[in-house]
Amino acid sequence: MNFSLQRSKGALGEFSSQTAFFYGLLMAACLLVSAVQAQQAKYLVLLKDKAGTALTVTKPEAFLTKRSVERRQRQNIPVSTRDLPVSASYVAQIRQTGAKIWYTSRWLNAVLVEATAAQLTAIRALPFVSGLEFGRALMNARLSAENQTKTTHQKFGQESLDYGSSQNQIEMLGAHTMHDRGYSGAGMLVAILDGGFRNSNTNPALKPIFDDKRVVATYDFVAKETSVYEDDSHGNNVFSIMASYLPGSLIGPAYSASYVLLRSEDAGSESHLEEANWLFAAEYADSLGVDVINTSLGYTEFDNPADNYTYADMNGRNALVTRAADWAAGVGMVVVASAGNEGSSPWKYIGAPSDGDSVLAVGAVNSLKGLAAFSSLGPSADGRVKPDVSARGQATTLSNQNGTVTTGNGTSYSAPLIAGLVTAFWQSQPYLTAMQVVDCIRRAGDRFSAPTPQFGYGIPTFESAVQVAKERYPVTAIADWIKPVDANVYPNPLGASSEVNIYWGTLFAGKNVSVQLLDATGRVVYQQWVLANEATVKMTFPPLVNGVYFLKMNDNQRERVLKVIK
Repeated sequence: MNFSLQRSKGALGEFSSQTAFFYGLLMAACLLVSAVQAQQAKYLVLLKDKAGTALTVTKPEAFLTKRSVERRQRQNIPVSTRDLPVSASYVAQIRQTGAKIWYTSRWLNAVLVEATAAQLTAIRALPFVSGLEFGRALMNARLSAENQTKTTHQKFGQESLDYGSSQNQIEMLGAHTMHDRGYSGAGMLVAILDGGFRNSNTNPALKPIFDDKRVVATYDFVAKETSVYEDDSHGNNVFSIMASYLPGSLIGPAYSASYVLLRSEDAGSESHLEEANWLFAAEYADSLGVDVINTSLGYTEFDNPADNYTYADMNGRNALVTRAADWAAGVGMVVVASAGNEGSSPWKYIGAPSDGDSVLAVGAVNSLKGLAAFSSLGPSADGRVKPDVSARGQATTLSNQNGTVTTGNGTSYSAPLIAGLVTAFWQSQPYLTAMQVVDCIRRAGDRFSAPTPQFGYGIPTFESAVQVAKERYPVTAIADWIKPVDANVYPNPLGASSEVNIYWGTLFAGKNVSVQLLDATGRVVYQQWVLANEATVKMTFPPLVNGVYFLKMNDNQRERVLKVIK
């Protein structure tokens, strides 16, 4: 609404009185809003413990999806008390103060509230409250962000495929070879945490994903609603770089993956609240069983200068969003983050969460692999190599909110290329843990032997990462799996009935053997216990889609894994 006031000829007196009345109402409304904003603010309330919860770590299915539990099990990551939800009793008592509850955090054991000063005093007096994150408000309450118009605010701002103008950024990472081998992220689940995905659901480059219903969840942690397609377009650009399938124009490295689109960033402001939103979004991604998080966001300075971080804070321990990213990595997700666009600014260095020791921070290069001048520099404040790796972030091909294939600049756009590489690489090596994947990608960089503050370990490629996996993690490197001579399965490839004969000779003689069939993502699709009284056992698997599977046999002393083709 335009509130500018103008005189009208021929009705000056009448217009003036109406204007005065309207102006008075407007000023009163503004004063009322200002008063509300002065009284209410959002706080991240820290709790002392999780007493009173009826949930236990022995039954994680009560608060985590099956996929999330299985991801932990594949990596031998136990469910811990940090994974338990906050105490429902504590939340109820906080709500009784009159404060509004926005979200709760399992990992931080905290509650995000919107409260007046009096309500906050009552909350802090509760015996189970230990304090406030940052010791003060995250930001003052303000009018709803609904219906606000926003512009893109980039804070970091087996077939032959026609990659079009995206060919250079794909070939730089060896992703064309990855695709030729059949790996494009199928069966993997990726979360993108960003500022909005305007028009992604109608973007022609992303149409195959929506047609296949591979956007499995969306949530807006800023507006507390499920839709994410009306706000900022930055996330759409990121999504398109990673996931597009528009032959002749744009193909992303992980075009066959499934996605979770989460808005944690309010493009119209910069505050610690956005770090808290990132934490809530990462926990939500964890609960869904996400494998890879891409976050083309970063935090250094804020609207309130008192909230600013310093370079000394970029030590992997201080920033809330960095701690959240490391917690996400700790439960078995790979976290990929933009290094930042501050290389030519007074700040110069990386931002949070890219300073995390378990986070893959991504710098930016141009089409000739030269440094993009804006790419933020390392090392971390405590001297670790940062960025970790680099990819094309200057004139990166993307599909914008209008569905136009164009280019953009920023480490926001190099990060999804690496995240896509990570996704499909992990698909090819499903027995690697998240941290083993990170290690392989780092070591696959073309500057690994001589990292620099500009490029980190350099530009990785798919083939180099596979080679690293074979050398460092030979049991889990399965791209060219060699069958052990003491066990076999036939027929292989499987026939139409999926009936198989498993030969193990005397390997498991007299033992109870767990037989599992896993798909290429590591998901168990069939399981049976067998008493190994015979050298060969016959089984019939359930109906299977065509693809690569792995037959895992274990008697708690020995284990064998066979590659099976359907």
